[in-house]
Amino acid sequence: MKFTVLSDGKAVNGYGSEHGLSFLIEVDQKKFLFDTGASDLYLRNAEKLGLDMAELDAIVLSHGHFDHGDGLQYIKGKPLVCHPGCFVKRYRKSGKGYLGLALSEEEIRKRFDLRTSLEPVQLSEHLFFLGEVPRENDFESQHTKYQLEDGSEDFIRDDSGLACISEGRLLVFSGCAHSGICNMVEHARKVTGVKQVHAVIGGFHLKMVDWQTKRTIVYLKELQVKRIYPSHCTQDPALRRMVELFDGLVPTAGTQYVF
Repeated sequence: MKFTVLSDGKAVNGYGSEHGLSFLIEVDQKKFLFDTGASDLYLRNAEKLGLDMAELDAIVLSHGHFDHGDGLQYIKGKPLVCHPGCFVKRYRKSGKGYLGLALSEEEIRKRFDLRTSLEPVQLSEHLFFLGEVPRENDFESQHTKYQLEDGSEDFIRDDSGLACISEGRLLVFSGCAHSGICNMVEHARKVTGVKQVHAVIGGFHLKMVDWQTKRTIVYLKELQVKRIYPSHCTQDPALRRMVELFDGLVPTAGTQYVF
């Protein structure tokens, strides 16, 4: 399998960057777009790479935040898979800045062949949408900085990811891991039945090298995860520690990785 970074906060020379995330995942002779970033940047970077987005088999949305789904405004006519909670109106508690999608659920249904699911969905022989991620440990998703339109706390229940089986090994792709990257990895192991986790890729939503980051490292070490590819919302202190402790890289827009 191969994945290409189309949008992220860092980019190689000649490619654009933004606060957003978009990966193209190629597996089983199919092409899946995982998130669309915050703008049309993913399309512009794809064009520079010689990638034709008309060849997409499906789009998967990790969760309903603008920096992962507002790029949906610039594409249409494809199957779109996501959690049914992606379309709520959501805000930051501090300042109440709007964080949700620019397109409403009704507009998205008109543009795409929309499939929403709380349960995992097998997208191809070796690729799975994880559905709603159970939050089972005591160190992730314990607090939230977000709220819904009615003022209630928003724990981003729609946060999901992808699990890919490559040569009998598990690769886990996360958009932001609001559900907790360890919760997501554990869920991916259960969904696929594959226990050996080779790589964890994407946003981890970790900031400092604090208690949560340290517990995350312990969990990943105990699983003997080989490679960590932290990006997007993983801030520098946590990101650097992850890369130091695992055989990892920081994905940047314009780069491709083969497993």
